[in-house]
Amino acid sequence: MSSSVARPRRRIGFLVFDGVKMLDFAGPAEVFVEANQSVSDYEVVLISPDGSGVRTSLGTTIEVNAAAADAGDFDTVVVPGSELPPARFVTDHLLAAARDLSTRTRRLASICSGAFVLARLGLLDGRPATTHWKFTRELAQRYPAIEVRPDSIFVRDGNLYTSAGVVAGVDLALALVEEDHGPEVTRRVAQSLVVYMQRGGGQSQFTAALSGPPPRSALVARVADLICSNPAFPHTVRTLAAHAQVSPRHLTRLFRTELERSPAEYVAFVRFCAARDLLHAGHTVTEAAMAAGYGNSEALRRAFIARLGISPRKYQQRFRSTGSAALLDDKALSDETTVSDETELSDRAELAMS
Repeated sequence: MSSSVARPRRRIGFLVFDGVKMLDFAGPAEVFVEANQSVSDYEVVLISPDGSGVRTSLGTTIEVNAAAADAGDFDTVVVPGSELPPARFVTDHLLAAARDLSTRTRRLASICSGAFVLARLGLLDGRPATTHWKFTRELAQRYPAIEVRPDSIFVRDGNLYTSAGVVAGVDLALALVEEDHGPEVTRRVAQSLVVYMQRGGGQSQFTAALSGPPPRSALVARVADLICSNPAFPHTVRTLAAHAQVSPRHLTRLFRTELERSPAEYVAFVRFCAARDLLHAGHTVTEAAMAAGYGNSEALRRAFIARLGISPRKYQQRFRSTGSAALLDDKALSDETTVSDETELSDRAELAMS
């Protein structure tokens, strides 16, 4: 009678360093630990360049399992990011450790500004990649050989993976577990951690929501989240008010008080931000218009001319030529007049319902 031999566990290494953002590695690490409840497949290993403990973004010091040179081979190596500027945390020691580990792993991934480590090593040249939305412009400027995708939650290109900030690392870890074990295991992990198995939309849903004053009430936050999560949906004041279980007049009053915009203006703002970020990510004008809810490229063209004075195609060409087309701030957007066919909502409809 033969006995079965246990398969070696997949080693998942997290390369940490002084200033590392705690959630960038702790969140994804918990995904793999939770997956072990179903498949007992992962060994999580914390690595530092020299084997010393590191000081995290929380100010706490954590011990690691090994120095990079002594850590052995891995199934996956993950490089998290930091709140520190890349010029400060991407040190020669960190680069040497990442370069060494990249030769001893099946998959290599970055989270948030950890993409700057892979970029400095030249590993992302000629490849699509992403990072946290507040770093995408800098990544594109400093490394023009990279096809930066500002709106992506995470990007896979062969055995290289990059993701947006913090919680996007959880999304990436879930995707890696799904690659290894399929959707049923991943669904159980997501349910246990009370997170989405796969989030819809891109980072534009967060950049738009984070521009301008934040909602002060749970009701407005809930409606704003609904708009940001699906800007292409034909939102109206009535449907939004029904979702919030308030009258259209009351919802309009709350939006103007908390967000300094009517519901119509907020929908138009979110759609414009979504279309702008899709253009940054390399989508065509028609694709950006449809995905953001404009219906056709002509409606998007009129919106861009009204807000910026240039067409979306010229805007995209300017971004590609400089890598740094200026992103509109909230005041610039709110000072512009909303084009009537940017949105299903209209001032006439709002007045009729008030």
